[in-house]
Amino acid sequence: MTDDPLFALRPWESPEVTSWGRLPMNAVDRRARALSLDGDWRFQLLPAPTAEAGDDWSSARVPGAWTLQDTDDLPWYTNVRMPWPDFPPASPAANPTGVYEREVDVPADWAGRRIVLQVGAAESVLLVHVDGRPVGISKDSHLAGEFDLSDLVGPGTSATVRLTVVKWSDATHIEDQDQWWHGGVTRSVLLYSTDPLYLADITVRAPASGELRVDCRVRNAGGALPEGWYVTGEIDGQLLLQDAEFDRANAEDDRVSDFLGEPRLGAHVSDVRTWTAETPELYDLTVRLHRADGTVADTAYQRVGFRDVEIVGRDLLVNGERIYVRGVNRHDFHPLTGRTVSYDDMRADLALLKRFGFNAIRTAHYPNDPTLYDLADELGLYVVDEADIESHDHAHEIADDPRYLNAFVDRVSRMVLRDRNHPSIIIWSLGNESDYGANHDAAAGWLRRHDPTRPLQYEGAAKLGWADPAVASDIACPMYAPLEDCVTHALSGEQTKPLIQCEYSHAMGNSNGTLADHWAAIESTPGLQGGFIWEFWDHGILQCVNSGRPLGRSGAGLYDNGVAAPGLRWAYGGDFGETIHDGAFIADGVVLPDGTPKPVMYEHREIAAPVRLGAFRHEGLVVANHQCFRGLDWLAATWELALADGRTLTAPAELPDLRPGETAAVPLPFELPADGGEAWLTLRVTTAGDEPWAPRGTEICTPQLLLRAAPDASEAAVAGPRVTVDADGLLVHPLLTSAPVLSLWRAPTDNDELGGMAARWQDWGLDTLVRKAVDVRRDGGSVTVLAEYAANAGVIRHEQVFTPVRGGIRVEESVGLPDAYADVARVGSVFETVSGLDLLEWFGQGPWESYPDRAAGAPVGHHSAPVDSLFTPYLRPQESGGRHGVRQFRLSAPDATGLSVVLDRPRQVSVTRFRAEDLAAATHHDQLTPRPGCVVHIDAAHRGLGTASCGPDTFPSYLLQPGTHRWAWTLRTL
Repeated sequence: MTDDPLFALRPWESPEVTSWGRLPMNAVDRRARALSLDGDWRFQLLPAPTAEAGDDWSSARVPGAWTLQDTDDLPWYTNVRMPWPDFPPASPAANPTGVYEREVDVPADWAGRRIVLQVGAAESVLLVHVDGRPVGISKDSHLAGEFDLSDLVGPGTSATVRLTVVKWSDATHIEDQDQWWHGGVTRSVLLYSTDPLYLADITVRAPASGELRVDCRVRNAGGALPEGWYVTGEIDGQLLLQDAEFDRANAEDDRVSDFLGEPRLGAHVSDVRTWTAETPELYDLTVRLHRADGTVADTAYQRVGFRDVEIVGRDLLVNGERIYVRGVNRHDFHPLTGRTVSYDDMRADLALLKRFGFNAIRTAHYPNDPTLYDLADELGLYVVDEADIESHDHAHEIADDPRYLNAFVDRVSRMVLRDRNHPSIIIWSLGNESDYGANHDAAAGWLRRHDPTRPLQYEGAAKLGWADPAVASDIACPMYAPLEDCVTHALSGEQTKPLIQCEYSHAMGNSNGTLADHWAAIESTPGLQGGFIWEFWDHGILQCVNSGRPLGRSGAGLYDNGVAAPGLRWAYGGDFGETIHDGAFIADGVVLPDGTPKPVMYEHREIAAPVRLGAFRHEGLVVANHQCFRGLDWLAATWELALADGRTLTAPAELPDLRPGETAAVPLPFELPADGGEAWLTLRVTTAGDEPWAPRGTEICTPQLLLRAAPDASEAAVAGPRVTVDADGLLVHPLLTSAPVLSLWRAPTDNDELGGMAARWQDWGLDTLVRKAVDVRRDGGSVTVLAEYAANAGVIRHEQVFTPVRGGIRVEESVGLPDAYADVARVGSVFETVSGLDLLEWFGQGPWESYPDRAAGAPVGHHSAPVDSLFTPYLRPQESGGRHGVRQFRLSAPDATGLSVVLDRPRQVSVTRFRAEDLAAATHHDQLTPRPGCVVHIDAAHRGLGTASCGPDTFPSYLLQPGTHRWAWTLRTL
């Protein structure tokens, strides 16, 4: 290979070489009029790029990662660390290299035309040959490379296309993102043709004023442009006019040579319908390039959205309105195909986000598949488009390294050149976690010159503070900044930029505590405009347990509601034999690997509610429109009144005609019954008709108000069956297989583990409490049991008083928590039931899982669910299934027998098939065996979840303090 110019450059270890023979990036979409080369290609996996391919070919699917197609090179997960120890720009000697080959039949009617090969994406270095002849090189694993084959292939003939993909390279050091490492051709491969006279590019400027401008770039493959060519265009049937003044100015400035055609078209679109995420209005633009005789040489199509983006003071404005950014970070991901994602899957992703109140995406941390931007334009999502730059492990070294200067500018500029015509993109990002240096400033300089219509951001630019006037960021976009720091900055008088966190709530496992608290502060503090949750997906890969290999496309249909079929599991870091890995840190999304929403999605949906509900002078209600651009006519609603006695009343609701930001008083829809106890009013809001992202009747939000509080709950002792306890003072009951005992520990969440709380609880011995009854006393029908629990930081005393009441037993409990046990996981009791009690019905918050600092999305009402469905299958087993604010519940068998529990006040309750120690001992769900009965926790207090796996812990108000904790509950048999 030494005489091959592509290999002679050794591009896998030459950061100065970003391409060779590659065509300039452009915004002309040729996908719809191309010959697809997707499908099965001949394939060999070589041990290094310098190894020679032999005759032993297998088959590989394009697009697709070879790491998911039954090769010996398996997926590998790291977060910050590189998979090899060498410093940039070195790559390892053991460097998997895939060789793809196939014959391509070039259509005969392409005679005399320009022929271009487009490779959508290849990780991480692509070398192209045709019939053994070198064509070109491309780097950047997430942008296409195009190559002119006009002189290499003949119309009506067949040619052999070879794509050599080198997995590790100097480019890998700036693609060090928190994701799986793969190798392969991961986006579609196309062959397309154009007339020799063609539209090389178009740039659309469509401000909210309706003054459309379309800059065209015309080229001729034969050299100089022919005489007499011209361009025309139309937008939704309205003709565009060529800007003669612009042409004249170009000629006078000697900007146009015989080889350059840069005409400008324009039009004023009157009564323009502007584009926003709430109102994604699009127009159809067509641009035609004509030869001198009027025939059409080339045509480009573009959907156009008219909108303005600007920063005024410390506010980010869209069409002059301050918006909230309710965002999520998103990778291209699928559990079977990795970074290869179909149109249908991408549409499902974005529709799901819209249904749960998200209005923005950050393309973490690279340009996503081109289809995503088309869908964001259509469905209505703001996009922060991020360049494929992250040098996490070697950030400081690379930021100022001139060898990587070209790579930084190349990646930023090509992203902008590809995506600039999409109205959904409101901010450009220079990348992620790459320190800050001259390379960033160079990329920022190019971007500002090329596209002054959008702001740009880069988190690392705030090295001297969020108000620092760094050239590389118009927005203060920290990650995981404590909320109090954000509020303090906004109130300091020093804020100069909008503060929109690029990452602010880490969704690893059972997480996203305090999300509602964050948004309460954001919505009440000028200068704060939102942020992006990390992240959308749990990146579990479906794996066969016995073989340890990914299933790839053959795994379709083998999972449902987050649960993999028997013999399969969701793999995370280390499960494919990686020696360096970051474990379950890859599982930090708001949806499970199969796209099932986690409970946090319902929390976010309620926080982002477009309709809010408030009280009005004790005699009515206030309905508010919390949108920025849209009225309420697209919504329908129903009133619900939930009463503690089991009744739920409903009535139709007519939403008032409110413009964005307006409120209106409405009368109470019900006359509150004199009986019934505690009463909650809910406005159940749905789509009134079909939306592009949701069918009619899709629930949008459920704002709720407490109309009447619960009366004090007390029950008098009665003569009745004797309370039975055994010799250890443990309650004996026919429906309990394990009596209620003290519980201070939970199966550690990912936040507990990585935040250090789990280790502290283990050091205290809270996971292995040893109980000893020290006193059992009878007083009439009551039994008082005093027990001591031995733990490493001192004895904990727990008292239970069992009293017979009408139809059951009242249990009053108290525990004195010594000062040494500050911040435990929970204070409560746990017991287990007989088998067969498979249905849980409760009055409290639900139906979704909820916790003290993540409960806004679970309205109070009457709920029911099978016990087996209450547990959320987070990738690594952990505390799960809790319901906050439960007032009473019942567990029943199909014959309606069972037990009921009434609580002294709203408490945290969980009912699952697993003990805490079962969950803590398992690393994957295939290691769990459900118990036949129910494991029931009743907590006097439960610690918040926080996001300490990456970011701030929960707030002090959600921590459990030492001292005396008391709780009571009544157990009855149905």
